[in-house]
Amino acid sequence: MHKTQSKPRFFRLAASIASCAVIAAVFILAAPSTIRCQKKDVDTSVRVKDLADIEGVRSNQLIGYGLIVGLNRTGDRVQQNLYARQTLQNLLERMGISTPAAGLKPENIATVLVTATLPPFARPGSKIDVTVSSIGDARSLQGGTLIITPLKGIDGQVYAVAQGPISIGGISAGGSGNSVEINHPTVGRLPNGANVERTVPTELAANNQLTLVLRNEDFSTAARLNKLINGKFGDGTSKALDGRNLNVFLPASYTDNRVAFIAELESLKLTPDKIAKIIINERTGTIVMGSEVRIASVAISQGGITVRIGTEYDVFQPGPLSPKGETAVVPSTTVEVKEKPPESIVLHDGATVDEVVRGLRTVGVSSRDIISILQAIKSAGALNADIEMQ
Repeated sequence: MHKTQSKPRFFRLAASIASCAVIAAVFILAAPSTIRCQKKDVDTSVRVKDLADIEGVRSNQLIGYGLIVGLNRTGDRVQQNLYARQTLQNLLERMGISTPAAGLKPENIATVLVTATLPPFARPGSKIDVTVSSIGDARSLQGGTLIITPLKGIDGQVYAVAQGPISIGGISAGGSGNSVEINHPTVGRLPNGANVERTVPTELAANNQLTLVLRNEDFSTAARLNKLINGKFGDGTSKALDGRNLNVFLPASYTDNRVAFIAELESLKLTPDKIAKIIINERTGTIVMGSEVRIASVAISQGGITVRIGTEYDVFQPGPLSPKGETAVVPSTTVEVKEKPPESIVLHDGATVDEVVRGLRTVGVSSRDIISILQAIKSAGALNADIEMQ
């Protein structure tokens, strides 16, 4: 009768660790390459204010030409930018100082373009943000101050005036031989740096009606929104004109309170319809597909050939008694061709986007290969989605 001896504690611990390692390895190998989010019952409705805009309620772009002073010798170089010197001369002449432009050597100024966005319903005295961008060869706008600059609209009228210290998110230090630059030091901002001087006339709900403009054209969404508004405020309140525009008439109870009607209108929720679309950015290899993408029954075969060419150099040494022998370097070129066996997958009719991606990943294709495969499936007529290249 043999007596079984128990293993030492060290061996039992090692066996336990090995078992855990095997289980972990199996788990890692079995993990899918595509991350799938668990579907939950969530509300997919969207507010009207996130789907549509009101016609006429819009912002306007402003632009101006300005001068930044107070730089620490990081401004425009006069030898290359003559308009910096001319701008300074004109500014001094308006202040009663007559100085020839040739005698000016301003290294502490920079010429910039000033841009801003005038929001709707802005009144004289309102503050807006301003962005300044160097148009010369200034190295940095750090520490500078923008001199009073009129901002004009597309009609040539002055709508705002900007002035104040510049705030930049970058740093530039050092010389041409040894310098450090962080972020972008030639673009800055003036928070609340401009005063509105003129308003843009905006008539809200003229003739007791307004027009809702959907941001994405879709007849199904327009029909749903039209039905929702009529169901909330009564029949005849809304009339869909096309797949993007809806005419909305103010109810009699809101004639004297248009803002309250618009606020209640924008708070309505509906589920917009979505089209099947695939967005492809070939530069970065990014693919975005919606859940509405469906693929008909199709078979995909993918394989590749790898060609590797290498060159090695050998030294040819002549014999010791050779009368005219010379040492020479002889190149030796090798060509190696490897063909990857093609792998195939079959997608059933009506396959979802998750099944498509998992099926392509099982073949071992990369993102760029998936782009070519999707384009080929589209050409074969098996893909019922629009492909948009960016």
